[in-house]
Amino acid sequence: MTTDKRRTLVTLMLDVGVPLGSYYLLKGAFGMSAVAALAWSSVLPVLRTGWGLLGQREVNGLPLLILLVNLVGLLLGFETGDARLLLVKDSAISSVVGIVLLVSVVLGRPMMTATLKPWLVKGDAGREAAWERLRRESAEFRRAELRFSGVWGVAFVGECALRVVGACTVPVDTMVWLGNVVMVVMMLLAFVVSGVVGAVPMARMIGGAGAGGEAERDSSLAGSTHG
Repeated sequence: MTTDKRRTLVTLMLDVGVPLGSYYLLKGAFGMSAVAALAWSSVLPVLRTGWGLLGQREVNGLPLLILLVNLVGLLLGFETGDARLLLVKDSAISSVVGIVLLVSVVLGRPMMTATLKPWLVKGDAGREAAWERLRRESAEFRRAELRFSGVWGVAFVGECALRVVGACTVPVDTMVWLGNVVMVVMMLLAFVVSGVVGAVPMARMIGGAGAGGEAERDSSLAGSTHG
């Protein structure tokens, strides 16, 4: 298993597996109320987000929003004693992320680019140069880049809508695990669709532009050698 896959697996366990297991353990084994169990099971994700912000040299707006939504949701949950409100808090995080992503697309500054670029460039100087050149010169490349972030924005907003409906209609104990199922399914769907309409076309264009650049450099080198 590669380092990236291990990191993804650890993140998934910390952000999904531990809170989910903690809820049922605290409620079933320790007899906590649904509100208390939900609140305490949310502590680790809150701490992880806060630690991530402290480790950054500059403030990143999106993690900060997520942290604030988490904290406000916890405070409201304790204040009202409503477990469903704590479940809606998780949906609010998805809606915040989704709306921010969609706004970034409308503004022409897609936020998912920061996540996508390292996967496509792969630390290669030629691919990096091809990426920058395509962003300047190719409208098709820029449209694919916007589509990638747009798909993820729609997925997060859709996840929010489904989880809000579930939080208001499904029993709390069921919605705790069902909410995570909804999240995973929507993320997998977004991964596939964003790849088809965004990442894969961009990768092809980068590969073509990089190959063209290498051919041009080889031609220049051959010309200078024969000269």
